[in-house]
Amino acid sequence: MSEENTNEENDSLKDGINDASEKAENTAESTTDNIKEEAKDTISEMKEGWNEATKSGENKKLLVGLLAIFVGYFGVHKFILGYNKEGFILLGGFIIGILTYCFIIGIFIIMAVGIVSLIEGILYLTKSDEEFYQTYQVGKKAWF
Repeated sequence: MSEENTNEENDSLKDGINDASEKAENTAESTTDNIKEEAKDTISEMKEGWNEATKSGENKKLLVGLLAIFVGYFGVHKFILGYNKEGFILLGGFIIGILTYCFIIGIFIIMAVGIVSLIEGILYLTKSDEEFYQTYQVGKKAWF
């Protein structure tokens, strides 16, 4: 009798384990499907946001603003906007700063060029798209 009870208990434990295993598999599958759907939705939203932010090929605000902040001392942002003279001034200032770096004055020249570029980048990014376009691309305002 005790052997039959043990077999019945083992069978019921096996059934319970199988049921729990099936439930876990179903839960894992549904969770995986939910995650996949959320990822697809997120990617779609990101694509829509990117397309909205860059819908106008003429407005270069984001590109120019980021370039001014990160590599502005080369004058790249000025060249992109079509301000070649101002771009060469920034690039020349940076090169002169490098050449005179050992005389201490070069440090201040490089800092000045970097600060000007940083301020311009911040100004570019804080203007509305229309205001940026009218001021820097149509109105051709070279500095600040």
